[in-house]
Amino acid sequence: MQETVYGKPLVYLDNAATSQKPKAVLDGIVYAYEHLNANIHRGVHHLSQVATQEHEAARAKVAAFIGARSANEVVFTKGTTDSINTLAFSFGEYAVQEGDNIIVSALEHHSNIVPWQMLCQRKKAHLRVIPLKEDLSLNVEALEALMDEHTRIVSVAQVSNVLGVINPVKEIVEMAHSQGVPVCVDAAQSVPHMKVDVQELGCDFLVFSAHKMYGPTGIGVLYGKEEWLEKLPPAEGGGEMIEHVRWENTTYNTLPYKFEAGTPDFNCSYGLGKAIEYVQAIGMKKVEEHERNLIVETQEAMRQMNRSGCRLQIYAEEQEKAGVISFNVYNKEGVLIHPYDIGVLLDRQGVAIRTGHHCAEPLIDLLEVPGTIRVSFALYNEEGDIQAFVKALEKALAMLC
Repeated sequence: MQETVYGKPLVYLDNAATSQKPKAVLDGIVYAYEHLNANIHRGVHHLSQVATQEHEAARAKVAAFIGARSANEVVFTKGTTDSINTLAFSFGEYAVQEGDNIIVSALEHHSNIVPWQMLCQRKKAHLRVIPLKEDLSLNVEALEALMDEHTRIVSVAQVSNVLGVINPVKEIVEMAHSQGVPVCVDAAQSVPHMKVDVQELGCDFLVFSAHKMYGPTGIGVLYGKEEWLEKLPPAEGGGEMIEHVRWENTTYNTLPYKFEAGTPDFNCSYGLGKAIEYVQAIGMKKVEEHERNLIVETQEAMRQMNRSGCRLQIYAEEQEKAGVISFNVYNKEGVLIHPYDIGVLLDRQGVAIRTGHHCAEPLIDLLEVPGTIRVSFALYNEEGDIQAFVKALEKALAMLC
């Protein structure tokens, strides 16, 4: 991407919100619209058959990418939020009764809070929260005390979208399974940055969006173990998710189609497949190593910027992170400089970052700040981006501190 902002080369460091798309993905989407554009699963004509094959090939690529046992365990959705809403409604109808409880963590994005809250309100159940330690890591030991015979599911993020902290989800899964409790993993912020294998994690469900991992917007994934998806009822009704419709009764389609009501975004599924091919060609281990180095280098540069006139507070500074650094700036009187002010000054210098509560207000309230300044990386970021960010931040601090 070679864009300019206010006459300066754009340095894009807002990847936790959405990633830029490689040419292979953009070309793939254009190709799909130009050569494969026909409704799938319904037509006997050649173009429909080819489009169907490509759509299902993309599903198979997703299954292989996350280590699913079968493509039947991959449900296409509109994104992470839609995936969690689908699961919360379906799982709630199947498994949750009055007096039951659902467990999330204090680090969650609103998308992994509100759907479960709505379920609890609907079913008169209770939402419980895994707390944080002082170092802002997850207090996993507290999970055991939170679970009881009425716990129906645990749903946690693998990587915090605010702090970048990598949560020990495999340990959480083992603890929950020891009590017979299934686990959903929000992998929206982990899939773009590290190898994620559902078999290794042992999770029952996993969700993520394409647009955060170099794919198109409007498509995401709900992975579920086949034995769970077979038991759960569909969350939406309509075409595609049915086997037979009669006035007296409707029977549902087989997996994964019973969860995919209506016309799917078959062109974007093709784009998602191209995004997976793109990152696999690079190798997720290389991506992870590259981004880890960017985080280490950036945090070290930020530490050097602490001076008598200002103080930078890097949140979860000592924790292992993926893709994200969150921080705030305090002036010489110890007063917080509003994150928005820093964000505007960086933007005027061509550096795109994110400020605010990042759709995680409970966590921001816990930090007792109005928001944070978030820098987030992708595989295409490089040392020059760090240097540009540091230079822009130094100028902003000289004005505000």
